[in-house]
Amino acid sequence: MIARVFKKSAFYSVFLKELGIDWKQYISKKLLPDDSIYVLSNNILHIIECKHQQVAGSVDEKLQTCDFKRKEYKKLMAPANIDVKYIYLLDEWFRSAKYKDVLDYIHSVDCDYYFEYIPLTRLGLPVPPELITD
Repeated sequence: MIARVFKKSAFYSVFLKELGIDWKQYISKKLLPDDSIYVLSNNILHIIECKHQQVAGSVDEKLQTCDFKRKEYKKLMAPANIDVKYIYLLDEWFRSAKYKDVLDYIHSVDCDYYFEYIPLTRLGLPVPPELITD
């Protein structure tokens, strides 16, 4: 097994349960990740938040919460000594110049973002030979 993927509440009902971690002992409110990927080889849990937008709205402010949420997930994973990375998967809407400051902020607090897809190598996952291009 290379990695495990958990959607929304499965992060709590499966992953944290298997680790014997009671979330209420570490954080005051449950955070539901869109996806979480635990890569065994590098012992990193990647929290993936998918943001899609077609008109201006509340998702703009949600992008500014990554530092807080990453720290909350780090508290949850500390008993298992698992590192946490927080990544946004954004659609084309967020390529607009009006998001430059918030995208810069995301990187400044050690979080990350990608548009449309996340490279397997970014997650520490192997790339199948048929996908390697020179």
